[in-house]
Amino acid sequence: MKTTSKLWKSEYIFCLGAGNIFGHRLGDIRDVKLLLGSQVSSEIISTSPASTKRPVKYGELLVLGCNVSLPGGDKGRRKSRFALCRRNKANGVKPSTVHTSCTPQAAKAVSDREQHSISYTLSRAQTVVVEYDLDSNTDMFQIGRSTENPIDFVVTDMATPGGRGHDDGPAVQSTISRFACRIVCHRTPPHSVRIHAAGFDSSRNIFLGERAAKWRTRDGQMDALTTNGVLVMHPCHGFSRDPRPGLWREISVCGNVFTLRETRSAQQSGKTVSSESNELVDGSLIDLCGATLLWRTAEGLARTPTIKHLEALRRELNAGRPQCPVGLSTLAFPSLRRQDVPEEKQPWAYLQCGHVHGYHGWGGRRHPEVEAGDSRERECPMCRARGPYVPLWLGCEAGFCVDAAPPTHAFVPCGHVCSEKTAAYWSQILLPHGTHALHAACPFCVRPLGGDVGCVRLIFQSPLD
Repeated sequence: MKTTSKLWKSEYIFCLGAGNIFGHRLGDIRDVKLLLGSQVSSEIISTSPASTKRPVKYGELLVLGCNVSLPGGDKGRRKSRFALCRRNKANGVKPSTVHTSCTPQAAKAVSDREQHSISYTLSRAQTVVVEYDLDSNTDMFQIGRSTENPIDFVVTDMATPGGRGHDDGPAVQSTISRFACRIVCHRTPPHSVRIHAAGFDSSRNIFLGERAAKWRTRDGQMDALTTNGVLVMHPCHGFSRDPRPGLWREISVCGNVFTLRETRSAQQSGKTVSSESNELVDGSLIDLCGATLLWRTAEGLARTPTIKHLEALRRELNAGRPQCPVGLSTLAFPSLRRQDVPEEKQPWAYLQCGHVHGYHGWGGRRHPEVEAGDSRERECPMCRARGPYVPLWLGCEAGFCVDAAPPTHAFVPCGHVCSEKTAAYWSQILLPHGTHALHAACPFCVRPLGGDVGCVRLIFQSPLD
């Protein structure tokens, strides 16, 4: 067991070495030591020439609603982003033997902890078991709510307006499956990445009960949908050029594509979409009914701004010395690490018109912290437009950015600031909500968007001198 734990830690740190921590691309393994501290053991990170070679990186998964990190902080496999790198040894699987009746061979396949299998329960008297053998050409990564060892990336609900997961408050029944989905990456170029619903448990089994939507395909093979389903949306025209929202589709256990069901957990599947595939592209969205993930390819991440670039944009914005048109005080966006309590020079904005001010406690307001949590409308002293009055926060998660342009627009009503192109794209994306609803949301906090277009152009007052 010690050997397994040490190997997992080595793979985890090794992937971080080629990844992107808080938007900062790491040049070599020494950067990992610098960020993680001196407690990193030389047994985990080797400084030998062999260990400094970057592993092949397939891409990264980012959790919507996380502005750099989870609201409660990243902890182990539960974090805001997960890098998928080529494993030292392939662990992918592919279907092989099919057992159509309850034979001793089928029972052995299910009970064997070294054998992957999927069981389709058709009735109390009939279960179809499909064995899966090792595929030396693919790597498999599993995602879900469970903290068991087979899950590589632990995901919990991010469905509350403030971007807080259900685990931060009273216990609420999660709608995310314990073993939600699995992603299969080809180890050889061009490294295609495909998604399948459901993941294998600690016994290497997937059990689909009588209530699960299941059927036989035209070629006689079994397929099914999970209870709340795995939905995918691919952007049109790519993510970084001229992105447009695509259509939401549901992915089956075998990776086939279907239109959405009438409700999220309906037993009748949608129609087959044979012209589309389960291959992820840069900017694909994956909805697990409680949390939505953004897939960014390694090539796409190479085109995104780094944390250094975002910090440079912040400093450039502050160097312009924007002023409050009423108090005439100089405003300044706080450090990218300060994203909780408004500071004295924090820019505030009237989101109906976009005029940027400093904080002013008109109308008997007591404190900026009280104002920040108050959704009541205020009247802009510049143009008399009434609307939300909120502090502005820079969107720091570079993976959500469509381009590297300066931050000029804010989402309504949360006040997260980003480029015009980024704001326009996410304002068009309708994210699944509940069992059958869709709404646009800020990618940095998943708060539902309001107003006519979901975002507003900010109007800064230049210094008088």
